[in-house]
Amino acid sequence: MASGEVSVTTRHAWRVQVEQERERQGTPFNSVDSYSDNAALTPSVDPPSLPGSAPSSPLTNASDLSDDDYWLPSPKRKRTANTVSAHPKPKPRRAKCTHARRAFRDHTPADSSAAPSSSPSRAVSRQRSLALEEPIYRSSSSRSSSTFRILPGHGHGDNANWVWWTEDDGSPGPDLVSAASVVRQLAKSYKSHFINPQDPDDKSFEAEALPSTELEYPNNHSCETFILLVPKDPDHYNPIICLVESLYTIINCYLTPPQKALFGTLPTALPSDRTSPPPSSIADLSGNVPISSHNSENTTQPNHLRTLQRAFRRRDGPLFLHTMDTINFLLRSFKYPPLPDDVFEPALPNQLLTHARECWVQSSHRGIPKQVLLRIIEETYQRIVGPNIGQLSRYSAFTSEVYGELMPSFTDKIIAQTGLHAGSLLVDLGSGVGNVLLHAALATGCSAFGVEFMAGPAALAQEQLWQLRKRCRMWGLSLGNVELEEGDMLASSRVDALLPKADVVVVNNKVFEETLNAALRPKFLDLKEGAVVISLKPFVQPNARVTERNVDDICAIFDVEERPYHSGDVSWGSSGGTYYVHRVDRIGYASIRERFENSRARSVRVGRR
Repeated sequence: MASGEVSVTTRHAWRVQVEQERERQGTPFNSVDSYSDNAALTPSVDPPSLPGSAPSSPLTNASDLSDDDYWLPSPKRKRTANTVSAHPKPKPRRAKCTHARRAFRDHTPADSSAAPSSSPSRAVSRQRSLALEEPIYRSSSSRSSSTFRILPGHGHGDNANWVWWTEDDGSPGPDLVSAASVVRQLAKSYKSHFINPQDPDDKSFEAEALPSTELEYPNNHSCETFILLVPKDPDHYNPIICLVESLYTIINCYLTPPQKALFGTLPTALPSDRTSPPPSSIADLSGNVPISSHNSENTTQPNHLRTLQRAFRRRDGPLFLHTMDTINFLLRSFKYPPLPDDVFEPALPNQLLTHARECWVQSSHRGIPKQVLLRIIEETYQRIVGPNIGQLSRYSAFTSEVYGELMPSFTDKIIAQTGLHAGSLLVDLGSGVGNVLLHAALATGCSAFGVEFMAGPAALAQEQLWQLRKRCRMWGLSLGNVELEEGDMLASSRVDALLPKADVVVVNNKVFEETLNAALRPKFLDLKEGAVVISLKPFVQPNARVTERNVDDICAIFDVEERPYHSGDVSWGSSGGTYYVHRVDRIGYASIRERFENSRARSVRVGRR
């Protein structure tokens, strides 16, 4: 470039100038390698010769250089103009051209006549700066964010000393909300199901008569009354199906194989509401069916469970009642064994509970079987929340008060993901009717605390807790310590006291306003190392890049993983979605912050050279 021509002051103008010179010489221009140290390894993509350099570059000749060409601004120079109309002062000129000389020397071939320089080139400095500014992500902490490991003291093996049964009597007391009380409360929405095929004039099975039967539960002095009616709306609570489900669970989980054989074959499916017309020949009330119509059945041992299912399907009321009486008689014989002949010998214990305690300890999944757990949770929910579901819809739309539930399958994910156990503390911020707390306390024996702002769900949660304790005694089980509070989670002194002790915090913040989510973030600073926050919206993005803007963020202590949930895990939609597992990892954050500070310090030192 001869004296008096335009000298570049921007990166774009520099590329345009080089491209024009390459076009004149028929050499292609690669902008990607222009600032790379690897350009020296690619002969076809040589860097441009800069003013004031040795005449080894094919783009310029040293004889064409003049004093004007020594003026080249630093890359950090503010973009002002692309022309220089006057010669700069000598002192700034020498300072300004230093970067250009360094860049040229770095890209001068080995056989160049230019004298070597020990000063680092502009390209080397920039490459070093890029290396220092390599992105730092949260996943580079001390733990892997792909799979959270269950910390010591947080695994299911820590339940070795957990006692999930109770020695208390199973009597639920007079204030038990039974299946019969639910049907009486909503009697107009129920209709009759059974008839008496032997006597068409029998009115005892009509809805007005409220026909009923009982079911013996595993613990002593525990039984429940069921009214044998069906709902007019198939989606409403069906006491007959509830009775059969509980019966199947007791037989499958509390009896030994020889005891199960006395009841017959356990059906693989529950009876449906589809009914068939009464049979032409009525089965004997003893439970035996005429051989002519069922040759494949065993006539030496009555199959009470199959007879019960047939009675429901054929709407045979007397047969259903008689079969239930036989089943309850067998259950009572296991609960109350005959007294020994010797009056000094102690009475035999309840065989149902004895077998369950021995069998459940030896199982691969030590603890309450999932079938029993879900049955107790479902029984309680159907009797307390189901009839009062209207209270849950009393909220203002598009606010943080919009109600939604996490289903039992989602709670199972939380337990498996976090390793909740009998020594853990679970805190639910916005606990609703208490489903997650009650489920976790029963499944693991953990302590649980929940706070709910809305009065309707908070009242139902208290009632669910009260009734669940009764039902646990009926099934011979114990419940972990559960505490519920109605109020504002941000103003609760109890929340402030328990968060530092919490092992797991659940926040169903799917519809929380951003102001509420932002207000919750400072509270998480009190969480202990290794504590986990489960939420439907992230408080910090997974694998977030650590930058100047977020390195001091409150939630930078979290290592976050995004996980999927599936259809049926939540109440507000049939499709799946994602939830977020935030684990407090201050050790990993300290390591990342140290790396970030070191990188920033090196960048500053390089910039001063």
